[in-house]
Formats: sequence, C-alpha cells, structure tokens
Amino acid sequence: MSSVARSVEESPSESHERGGPVRHRVEELDSVVVRFAGDSGDGMQLAGTQFTNASAIFGNDISTLPDFPAEIRAPAGTLAGVSGFQINFSSQDIYTPGDLVNTLVVMNPAALKTNLKDLEKGGLLIVNSDAFTFNDLRKADYATNPLEDGSLSAYRVIKVPINTLNREALKDIRLSPREVDRCKNFFALGLVYWLYERPLEPTLRWIREKFAKNPAILEANTRALKAGYNFGETTELFPVQYRVPKAHIKPGTYRKITGNEATALGLVTASILCNKTLIYCSYPITPASDILHALAEMRRYGVRTFQAEDEIAAVGAAIGASFGGALGVTGSSGPGLCLKSEAIGLAVMVELPLVVIDVQRGGPSTGLPTKTEQADLLQALFGRNGESPVAVVAPCSPADCFDMIIEAVRIALRFMTPVILLSDGYLGNGAEPWLIPDVNALPRIEISHPTKPNHDGQFMPYLRDERLVRQWALPGTPGLEHRIGGLEKEDVTGNVSYDPINHEKMVRIRAQKVANIANEIPPLSVNGPEEGDLLVIGWGGTFGSITTAVNRARRKGLKVASAHLRYLNPMPKNTGEVLRRYKRVLVPELNCGQLLLLLRGRYLVDAVGLNKIQGKPFLVSEIESEIYRLIGS
Repeated sequence: MSSVARSVEESPSESHERGGPVRHRVEELDSVVVRFAGDSGDGMQLAGTQFTNASAIFGNDISTLPDFPAEIRAPAGTLAGVSGFQINFSSQDIYTPGDLVNTLVVMNPAALKTNLKDLEKGGLLIVNSDAFTFNDLRKADYATNPLEDGSLSAYRVIKVPINTLNREALKDIRLSPREVDRCKNFFALGLVYWLYERPLEPTLRWIREKFAKNPAILEANTRALKAGYNFGETTELFPVQYRVPKAHIKPGTYRKITGNEATALGLVTASILCNKTLIYCSYPITPASDILHALAEMRRYGVRTFQAEDEIAAVGAAIGASFGGALGVTGSSGPGLCLKSEAIGLAVMVELPLVVIDVQRGGPSTGLPTKTEQADLLQALFGRNGESPVAVVAPCSPADCFDMIIEAVRIALRFMTPVILLSDGYLGNGAEPWLIPDVNALPRIEISHPTKPNHDGQFMPYLRDERLVRQWALPGTPGLEHRIGGLEKEDVTGNVSYDPINHEKMVRIRAQKVANIANEIPPLSVNGPEEGDLLVIGWGGTFGSITTAVNRARRKGLKVASAHLRYLNPMPKNTGEVLRRYKRVLVPELNCGQLLLLLRGRYLVDAVGLNKIQGKPFLVSEIESEIYRLIGS
C-alpha cells in the first residue's frame, strides 16, 4: 500500500475448508486507492458507487474517478468496452482520487490490459480467473495467459473464480444464467468490502429499496454480496485485512455528491433564493445529461425542464424564459456550446440574465465524449461573433459546483448578463463528501422589476444604474413596452441604431458592465507563503492535484504556493498583484495553455505551462515533479 501500514491485531475467522480458525492480520492505513474494472456490462460503475457510499457513511474522506467507454455498448470483452471506477478513501483530508492504484479488481483480460499500468508495484491484483479464456484473451490482444506466463510477478495476484463462486451461491434462485452472471459485480464488491472492513448494510438497504418489486433479483444480489464477503473471511488467500479509520471532519450533516448532482441542487436552491421559477432547457449530451435527469425529478420545487430537439432550440427557449421573467438556464458540453454561441450573443445584445453550463469533455468535434478536458476556456470567453463579453466562473471541486452555480445565477441576475459555468467531466462525474449547508443562512438574491416608466413618463429599456446595468422589465407590464432583438440598440432608448459612434459606445458599455463584476467578487486567495519562489495557479478540476502537490513541496521546505481562479471573466482585481509576488509562475491545465495565454497577455508575467491532453486529470506526481524542476530542487 502507498500509505504507511500499521499492524493492529489478529482477526480470527472460521475456515470452511479445514474447520479451523483462519487468522487474518489487520493493518491500519491512512488512505487507500481501489479501482474496479471490467466490461461495460459488468456493473463496475454501480460497484464503485456503492463502495463510495459505504465509505462515506463509514466516515472516510473520499474522492472518486469514474471512467467509462464512449460506445453505448462496445463488443463484450474488448479493450474499447472497458469501464472502471476509482475511489480514494482516507482518514485524512484528500483532494484527488489518487495517483497509483493500491488494489485493482479486474473482471476480464481487457480490464487487466488497460488498467495494469496504474497499479503500484507490489499492489494487490484481484482477478476473476474464470474470464481468462482463450476467446477473451484473444479479444484483449494477449498472446499468452498473463496469469500463467509470469508477467504479473511484480504484483500480489489473487486469482478468484468469481463467475463459478457467484453461480454456486445463486444456484437455487429462479433466474436465467445471464441474470445470475449480472450479479457477479456484487460478489466482487462483497469481497473488497471484507478486505477493507466496509459495512454491508448501506448496500443491502439499497438492494432492498431498488429491487423491492422483484424478489428474485433482490435475493440474488443480496446473496452475491454476502457470498463475496464470506469468501474473503473464510479463504486463506488474504493473510491481511486492512482498516482505514474515520476521518476527522468538521461537524455537520454530510452526503456524498457528484458535481452534476451539486449543480442541479444549486440551481434549485438559487431559484428559491431569488424567488424565480427555474426553467432548465437542454439537449442530452455527455457528460452534462445528468443535470437534466436530476432536475426533471424536482418538479415539486417548481422546476420546469424542457428537453429540446437540438442545442439551438434549448438556448433559445432559455432566453425566452428569461425574457418572460423566469430563471432561464441551459446546459451542455463543448460541442453544444459551439451551437449555442449565436444565441448567447443575442442574450449579450438584449442584456438578459442567462446561465449556460458547460460540462467540458475532450474535443474537438465529438472527440472524447466520456473523458475530461479543460479546453473550452477560450471558447467561453471569445467564441462568439463580434465583441460579445460574458461572465465566466468555474467550480474547483464536485461540491463547489453547488456554490458556483448559485454564484453564476447571482451574477446573471444582478448584472443582466449571460454567465457561463465551466465544469468538466472529472468534476461532473466525480464525487466527494458535501457538508449540507443551512439553507436559511444562504444570502437571498434580491431582484426588482420596474412597474412604471423611468424617464419623463416613458420607459427607457437601456437607462442604466451606476453599475451600467439596465432594468429587467417583464413583458405585459403596462407602459413598459420596449423593443428587443439582435440588432444594435440605441443608447438609453433601445431603438435600432446603425450609428457608428453609438455602436462603439454600446460595445464599450457592455464590456465595462461585465468588468464591473470584479467589484463584487472576492479577491484571489493564496495557499502558502504570500511571496516566494513559485506560484502554481490553475482553474477548474486541477484544484485537487495542484493543492496536494504544493502542500507536499512545502512540507519539504520549498517556498511554493498555489492559487485557484474560480472567477475567470472578470478575474479578481488582485490577480496581477498576486502573480508578481513570485519569482516564477506555473500554470497546469488540461489543454494546450489557454489560461497561460490569458495570464501572459493580460498581466505580462513570464508564466510557464504544464499541459496534459489525455482525457485524464493530472496526477499529483506530475505537478510535483514540475515544481521541483522549476525550483531546481
């Protein structure tokens, strides 16, 4: 294991094989990284999610990384069809799903081939030996059986005939062989539950609730889970059992939450805080669809969801909702943001509040639809015709999606502007513990609509306040009729204008209005010394890896700090000042250097980039190595 192991006790259990006690040594660990991997039909996502839930309920800090194929159903047993789920659970604060895997559970040869490189040397490899048949080995491009040719000698290999043992446990239940085999993920899950002293009850309760109307499936999954657990307890294959104590966390009520779940809950909360009906308009797209799914189940909170025929219709409907006085929101991923660009420009021109969610994925085009990337930053800032400024914010963790979507709504309503929230696949699908806030303590989002003319008995739609924000007049209000549309507006009156001087004036006003947001956002904070040899600055889902790497470097005595931008347009007013306090600046990004380009161009700092475009988040070790290289240590 990668963390320090402490021998705690000997744990006896009765062996069915020889009738005597099997004594398992129990070792205590600070943290463990486990990955489940198998065919996309093997239920690895479900097994990983249940393991996550059990660990969260137990009291560990957790961070997860689901990984699934882009194909709806790749051919069974092939490399393209491998699905995986990684979880890091710890007795201490953690920020990432972990670098190297400590325990890898593989259900077939393809899962072994695609995941073995991430298993630490000496790590535990639990293999479903029944799946290593000639045909499955051939599908995974194995010339010989790795369980027999010595190629796995660097690992602790535990061969378990999971298919056979699962079928034996369920042999008297009236299910088809295919239905029986679909329960083998719970056998594997039960085995890992035993290995790490996870409680069975949370998953047993989930099984009872999920399959209450299908007693046979309920019984089968229950038996499979318990059979895997009992196998671990009675077999002599595992001389050691591991224990990860509870984490010391701030008191309160917690739940496990993914970024997409947090975004959905944040939108509903924001609609209540501003007393507006939430109308969420979207077209299904990976990895943003979960937000639509979650909101569709919240009708009792006054939420309205609209699944449009395409991305353009979705954003058009959201703008229409905002024009009508509701909270108009649309969500998508990178390709959908491209299609929405013209309509977002319309929202800029008419100056209506609009929230656009972009759960980024690998591109260009269809690209890597199930993998993460941070390559939409420049598109969010500049991906529209003309001078079309919008506000851009980005959460830094799955739980932070809740706070930042509320902030996106606040900015959109207060400044009458579109706001783009840049999440990503890593944040959207990843999970962590979330301290449920006191809703009554959340600040209200105040809104006022004009009810009477605002200038000499007439309504002037583009008459502005000191922040350059125009009024939000609801259609149908007597005396407040006004022109709306994509043509350039005359200052104050809102009439169509082709006057070149007026056009330049309006362009500059719209830009300054967005720039004024910087007066109402918090300053950029620093983790570490206020000045020093190196500042590592990032945005979005790189927060965990950057923070962990910087903390490790500081423990070794290096004068290095980190900062994370949650507001990207405008940036905090002190951003340039913070950058200039350090001798060097490092910008890790999951793109080719988009934030780097902005920081160098705006603040004239000689920053350097660390770029990764592999559909995977940064490993902590990758950033840590670059820190040492730049400082010369």
